[in-house]
Amino acid sequence: MLCAVYKSPKKAQTYLFVEKRDDFSRVPEPLLNTFGKPVLVTLVNLAKKDKLAFADINKVKTELVDNGFYLQLPPPQEDLLKEHLKAQGRSEYE
Repeated sequence: MLCAVYKSPKKAQTYLFVEKRDDFSRVPEPLLNTFGKPVLVTLVNLAKKDKLAFADINKVKTELVDNGFYLQLPPPQEDLLKEHLKAQGRSEYE
């Protein structure tokens, strides 16, 4: 299964996987508007991959077949203050 991976010029660390290069026909228009003009990053043969760096490969394959695209969002940002307080054994509201 070959797919194309695009990055968003508007949203950092946000990627769109589609079944065919430059075919966004199954991607909802509001998503494309928010995503911005897709910038091609790479073509990936998912059949020859066991895993992906930041996405579950089985979920990507399923979403591509079912919806024609997969949207990879950035991981949630760490709350460094919360982590610091936790390391010190304090709650957020002390």
